[in-house]
Amino acid sequence: MRGDAGFPVRLRFAKQGKVRFISHRDVARAFERAFRIQALPIAFTQGFSPRPKVSFGLALSVGHESDAEYLDVECAEPVDVEALPAALTAALPGGIAVLGAAALADRAPALQEAVSVLEWELEVTTSAGETPAPLAVARLAASALAASTLPVARTRKGRESCEDVRPAVRAVEVRGVGERGVCLWAELSTQPIGVRPGELIAALGGDLVELRARRVAQWIERAGVRLEPLDADPRAAVEARAS
Repeated sequence: MRGDAGFPVRLRFAKQGKVRFISHRDVARAFERAFRIQALPIAFTQGFSPRPKVSFGLALSVGHESDAEYLDVECAEPVDVEALPAALTAALPGGIAVLGAAALADRAPALQEAVSVLEWELEVTTSAGETPAPLAVARLAASALAASTLPVARTRKGRESCEDVRPAVRAVEVRGVGERGVCLWAELSTQPIGVRPGELIAALGGDLVELRARRVAQWIERAGVRLEPLDADPRAAVEARAS
């Protein structure tokens, strides 16, 4: 969030249940409505068509759930950060809940640039809808991590290409068996290349298909330290150094 003289705030929110099928744009509209309902003093851009200064992090694909989505919003004046989660959740659709809020330092790096690691919980089945053997899935994961390349097919602007996503795959582990499939945990990089859960599952092979995907954490890495986005650029730390 690029703040000049405003009061930027970072929010962490969850998107769960049926609301996972609404688009990223619909989520943005829901938050804009919640800000109006709660009379949050949002700062607006200048110019012919002013827009609220709201910046979302990495977009979540339709159909995926998350415990760790983020957005930055700039307020025109200081607000009660501790009261925001409950107030905004009450004004949001069921399934979207604000889990935390933090006053953000001015000119903190944008979320889309700063977040470098994502953690996912996945549930996979076979194309026939059968639960695969956990040991077989574990072997596929180990094979993928041992491979030097993991090519996946991607389509952009109607053109298909093959890209290596191995640099983005940090870890994949079997974490048990769910109601309908095998549960996986994966840690994926966002830079210099990102990989979607479905692409990871396709790269594993073995006739696996995605049954469920939940993003459970996002991390900002700086100087070898891993930071939760709410803690990465606190306003209080900047004000303490300035005093």
